[in-house]
Amino acid sequence: MQHRIVVLGAGYTGAVAAGRLARRLHHEDVTITLVNPEPDFVERVRLHQLAAGQDLRPRPFGEMFAGTGVALKLAKVTAVDVDRKTVTVTAAHGHEREELEYDTLVYALGSGWHDGGVPGVAEHAHEIAGRPGALRLRDRLAALDAGRPVVVVGGGLTGLEAATEIAETRPDLNVSLAARGALGDWLSAKGRTHLRKVLDRLGITVHEHAAVSEVRADGVTTADGRTVPADVTVWTTGFAVHPIARATALEVTDRGRIVVDSTMRSVSHPDVYAVGDAATALGPNGKPLRMSCASGVPMAWQAADAIAARLAGTKVPHVPIRYFQQCVSLGRKEGLIQFVTADDRAVDRALTGRTAALYKELICKGAAWGVAHPTAGLPSRRRRVVRQETRGGARAARTAV
Repeated sequence: MQHRIVVLGAGYTGAVAAGRLARRLHHEDVTITLVNPEPDFVERVRLHQLAAGQDLRPRPFGEMFAGTGVALKLAKVTAVDVDRKTVTVTAAHGHEREELEYDTLVYALGSGWHDGGVPGVAEHAHEIAGRPGALRLRDRLAALDAGRPVVVVGGGLTGLEAATEIAETRPDLNVSLAARGALGDWLSAKGRTHLRKVLDRLGITVHEHAAVSEVRADGVTTADGRTVPADVTVWTTGFAVHPIARATALEVTDRGRIVVDSTMRSVSHPDVYAVGDAATALGPNGKPLRMSCASGVPMAWQAADAIAARLAGTKVPHVPIRYFQQCVSLGRKEGLIQFVTADDRAVDRALTGRTAALYKELICKGAAWGVAHPTAGLPSRRRRVVRQETRGGARAARTAV
């Protein structure tokens, strides 16, 4: 019997894991099913560009995984039963329900936007955590007349990229940024200076130490009583993971992220692996890896290699995941590359300006290329799954520990 591997979610981490598994394991021994509701890969790190009115290159999964042995199932995951080892899905375009059985599950459902419990966010704010939200914001911005106010809430990477992209694309709008702390307070002195210079040049008004306590149709109110007018509010303050994991018997954190070991294997259910935003894994100095593409892709590599090694009965590789830099696009002409320690703390070195913008663009293109060519650069020799005779005479896959 073939060993059934089901991968849930085809973002950066799920798509990379599926492609790497297809390259590592012999097609006669395994089936790899990739479940995703959309037929195209979404470059999440570019959704601020889509929202600002730019068009992104389509990347159909049918082309990406052609000839790899990965079977794409267009469906939405509605339930996971880790005791019965089944996944319930609903057809992407219809109401047909189906139950998929697995021997190994890779959980990569990722995260979406999080309103933080702030009143009015769900009713009045826009988000760019997914393509539908980015497209809705795109239409709303296009309908704005010159001079109208837009506020981006959140001073992290997503907020900075959204605010600068909108301000550069629509210099006729009054764009402001509301940050909970000081602007770029996690950056080096050079990084903070450059960031402030770029935002000043783009005409972005910065409200520092401005935690937003309410969102209305005409603006936001901060915890200290300030009012920031806005025809459009963009909410980028954080992410929430998909709720399905919390509804299972998997061990999860209080935020619903699956607890995994250094090989991305669930600590409670060894036939489940979790990667990307859906998982909590420890990096250098025991610090949890942050939700990011920079964490998720190496997690996917580690999970795929561990699964392949265990199925093939070989030594499980382990490459510690560490950070090198934080890459921020500040519109199409400016960027900031903040170099960091292995555990993600800023150092004095930073790359700025046009060179940094080109550097960030290469990083984005490289990540998309890696997803679009899931089996490139890996050894062509695929491993065979170790097999043994069962008492009933049937042949079954044996997972090596």
